Amino acid sequence: MTAPKNIVCLWYEGEAEAAANFYAATFPDSKVSGVHRAPGDYPEGGQQGQVLTVEFTVMGIPCIGLNGGPMFKHSEAFSFQVMTEDQEETDRYWNAIVGNGGQESQCGWCKDKWGVSWQITPRALSEAVAGSDPAVAQRVFAAMMEMKKIDVAAIEAARAGN
Repeated sequence: MTAPKNIVCLWYEGEAEAAANFYAATFPDSKVSGVHRAPGDYPEGGQQGQVLTVEFTVMGIPCIGLNGGPMFKHSEAFSFQVMTEDQEETDRYWNAIVGNGGQESQCGWCKDKWGVSWQITPRALSEAVAGSDPAVAQRVFAAMMEMKKIDVAAIEAARAGN
């Protein structure tokens, strides 16, 4: 099988394999496809035989986790956006990330315990904000701004004008 031309590279502080295994266990169409060990010692204390990179997919997106050390951190400038169909799916992903050492943020954003940002976004929210009615978009946007995890019923109520 030929490797994809574009792969998301995520930098970890030694826990790329644990992160990849968590993503594979949490999200559909996700798997760990390779664990590669350093062929020799490398800067910042890396030693031959340690896990250097991990190949994995997250919901079909090819990724590589690099155990690069402590010098670079994840930020909200990069996030995975997961489109959900209902409150149950929203809750499942949100609770998996936050409940596994992650942290809540605002407007459907959270971070996993490795610092990677996730947007757990119900389709109802995206459709309402991107819809053609500016009044609906404004109501839904205002409702979303008050939330951490998105409440689909509250989004639908705002969409309906309630």
